[in-house]
Amino acid sequence: MERIIAKELLSIGAVFLRPEHPFTWASGIKSPIYCDNRLTLSAPAVREQVEAGLAELVRQHHPECEMLMGTSTAGIAHAAITATLLNLPMGYVRGEAKSHGRTNRIEGKMDPGTKVVVIEDLISTGGSAIEVVEALREEGAQVLGIVSIFTYGMRKSVERLAAANVVNHSLSNLDTLVEVAAEEGYITADWKARILQFRENPSDESWIK
Repeated sequence: MERIIAKELLSIGAVFLRPEHPFTWASGIKSPIYCDNRLTLSAPAVREQVEAGLAELVRQHHPECEMLMGTSTAGIAHAAITATLLNLPMGYVRGEAKSHGRTNRIEGKMDPGTKVVVIEDLISTGGSAIEVVEALREEGAQVLGIVSIFTYGMRKSVERLAAANVVNHSLSNLDTLVEVAAEEGYITADWKARILQFRENPSDESWIK
């Protein structure tokens, strides 16, 4: 599954590998890779595989799940489709509470004690996903874990998730993706090594040569 999803993400251009012209993330980190899993929504065949994969991860790792919660905004559509496949209720967590109406941050009816799985499209540093988990816990949810499409596997995210006592399961990951990308000619073997070097220490820009 990891290789299949990696191939599909590359085939539709959802993953941009541009080591010669690095991207700048919101944090200011320069990166040779940018992942836009929103593009899977407009590719029906890929979308079908992604949602079926997310549903299988929930079944396999969290069979007791009672509700799916999407992260805003990228995880909402994936949570909705996956919830339909699993015949589960779903909702989503806003980046911040609304300033009007009921001032909700969590949308959808969720009773205290509900066993919830968070659906996320991408795990980079892990910060946004953990904010969602904490918001759900504050409202009384029993968060079983996170299920995501892709993870960079950064040390910072691994440490943050562990500290927050939450586990993530992803359909694919950076190690698999760069292996497939090198095999299929998207990048050279040298750039495969440099991209992994970036992942191990994002603040060290020595890979940009």
